[in-house]
Amino acid sequence: MNLILLGPPGAGKGTQAKLLIKRFQIPQISTGDILRAAVSEMTPMGVKAKGYMESGALVPDEVVVGIVRERLEKNDCLNGFILDGFPRTVAQADALKHMLVCMNMSIEHVVSMAVDKEELLQRITGRRTCRLCGKGYHVVFDPPSVSGRCDECSGELFQRDDDQEETMRKRLDVYEDQTAPLITYYENESLLRSIAGVGSIDDIQQRILSIIQGTHG
Repeated sequence: MNLILLGPPGAGKGTQAKLLIKRFQIPQISTGDILRAAVSEMTPMGVKAKGYMESGALVPDEVVVGIVRERLEKNDCLNGFILDGFPRTVAQADALKHMLVCMNMSIEHVVSMAVDKEELLQRITGRRTCRLCGKGYHVVFDPPSVSGRCDECSGELFQRDDDQEETMRKRLDVYEDQTAPLITYYENESLLRSIAGVGSIDDIQQRILSIIQGTHG
């Protein structure tokens, strides 16, 4: 099962990927994680990426795709994988497609998790994190027993910069500009499967499983 999860920041891709990993025993491949790992392990592509990163330049698509290929060649991907956060652009999607053809592999489903922008803002801007132990809360969906204090260690809860409304709106704008065109791309490839990314975690998981198991609408 080779799967791509698409969706804006806050859509819940990471949460759903973790459930799929546990259920199907396949890895979640996040470009941030594998980029850091490739640099740390000094793989051929990791060495190239390190040079760009040390100079403050963006790592070019061909290097990112090369790092993804290095990761997909590992044995734990034999039964499938979940791509999360890659591809980010149509150019990367094209490069991924050609790379997979060379590897005799293909993407089976692209699951797009649709969530209204105001819902996303409520999800993200309501997050709070403990300064001492790092435990996460949400002012609406998972509030602490005592406002502003962690249940575990009584540490102060704070809002991360990434979770502030202005930052979040910018991130959503970037997503719309760069990543949303992937929806059209994968529709044209007949791979896109759109689901509502709202409801309980279990409800959303069942929607994804219905796609994987071939029972989606």
